[in-house]
Amino acid sequence: MYPTESIYNLIPREEVKMEKPPRYKSKFRAQVKHEKMLNKATNKTMGPAKVDVPSPEKYLLKHSKEPKLPEKQPFSYLDDETLKKPQIPAKADNPLMGIHTKKDFVKTNAFENIMAVPKKPQPIYADTKTGDKQLLENSGLVPKYIKKKDFGKTPEYLQQRTEEVRRAQDEYDCFVKERMRQGAMKQLSEDERNNILQGLKMNWGELHHQYQGLSVVTDTTPKKYRKERLELEMKQLERDIDRIERYKTIYIANN
Repeated sequence: MYPTESIYNLIPREEVKMEKPPRYKSKFRAQVKHEKMLNKATNKTMGPAKVDVPSPEKYLLKHSKEPKLPEKQPFSYLDDETLKKPQIPAKADNPLMGIHTKKDFVKTNAFENIMAVPKKPQPIYADTKTGDKQLLENSGLVPKYIKKKDFGKTPEYLQQRTEEVRRAQDEYDCFVKERMRQGAMKQLSEDERNNILQGLKMNWGELHHQYQGLSVVTDTTPKKYRKERLELEMKQLERDIDRIERYKTIYIANN
């Protein structure tokens, strides 16, 4: 708890005072204060210092803030004669009298009802155990679309698209024939195509053998670069092989 006793501790020592470094003061202090005073304006947040007192004559009246209805307009009938109902017949107008018919309405109605075709009930189906009924036509259970006139036929827009593709292919074939006639292009034979394809596959096999022999852990930069290079070369060979296998007819330019 206490330091060990020593004669050196009996000699008074001068107290060493720690001098603080001078406080940091920016050289832009005066400029900032000046700009702050320029941007400062009176009555910016608290409103004006003195507000005009409203006049005692303009006091708030009752119902003055309620919405007012438009002024009442006098009612008047329309002048259009077509909108008016026909006039009531006068007292002196006599109705037509003495008109008789020999039609027997009872027999006519009975005959029409006997000869009428009964209406077919609308097809419905029940989809719940409580017997809730729905229209059968909109359920998808009725073969409605296969009975259309154009069912099973190729749509017109697909026919137009096929015709455009065929026309484009014919134009390309004509262009190729013209270039071959001029000697600028030649067709690759089947033997040459097979030889190129076999060579590409052999190159891919060699690269794949090298790739399989790489280390599992790529902890160094050369290993990483070598792995990426082999992957890029294998992908390029795969694209070339797929392109040659896809197209049977290949044209090359004569340099």
